[in-house]
Amino acid sequence: MSRVPSFLRVLIGLLVLAPSATVCFTLALLLLPSRLARIKLGNYYGKFIGSIVVWLAGAKLEILNKAGLNGSFPAIYIANHASSLDAFLSIWLCPVGGCGVMKKEIAKVPFFGWAYLLSGHLRIDRSKHAKAVAGMADMARVVKKNRLGIWIMPEGTRSLTGRLLPLKAGFVHMAIATGLPVVPVIMHNVHHVWPLGGLHVTGGPIKIEVLAPIATGTWKAETAQRHAEEVHDVMAAALSPEQRPLPVAVAA
Repeated sequence: MSRVPSFLRVLIGLLVLAPSATVCFTLALLLLPSRLARIKLGNYYGKFIGSIVVWLAGAKLEILNKAGLNGSFPAIYIANHASSLDAFLSIWLCPVGGCGVMKKEIAKVPFFGWAYLLSGHLRIDRSKHAKAVAGMADMARVVKKNRLGIWIMPEGTRSLTGRLLPLKAGFVHMAIATGLPVVPVIMHNVHHVWPLGGLHVTGGPIKIEVLAPIATGTWKAETAQRHAEEVHDVMAAALSPEQRPLPVAVAA
């Protein structure tokens, strides 16, 4: 696959994505009365389309402690975000019963966004703090009621350099509200396989590393930012020097 031109790989991906998302959308309509069934449908669709896109990207995967995904379920899985490929890796790796968390704008994306909208997975409005907080409270109710997991990229945006950005504290509040542990999932080298700024994919090795669960039972909302920084330090230590945050300069 690495010998196939990027534009042809993208074309193949679109030819698979459009009809498969339409089928998923139709099935989700039939399952509309059951949000849990739609969430699991989204999981299975994610495993299908995620594996296709990863293959088309020419990625050669090495997954360390893959058993830690299902073994720690339900949990809040947090991954670093430095490439468009991260999203497809995430929906492929996410355990069945795990909910993705995306910005509400995802619904505007043709085919994939429409299928996501009906899937029952979680969306959040980050434009207003009050709506974001209310959205997280609703997420917690859904997660606890159905014994679901959560998969989120807590940097809040894609890194432009591949280096880990500061983590937003939303996942901390989710952990406090649900009582779930946090499992960091480290994605190495993805930004080289699918670089920022286009649809050109280069192929190459990617290492996925599932770290040990982090207990959250003693976390407090008042110290949410500190907990986010502690998890950030754990993730940074697992990354290669190329993807670790640069040291913060201290003013003289």
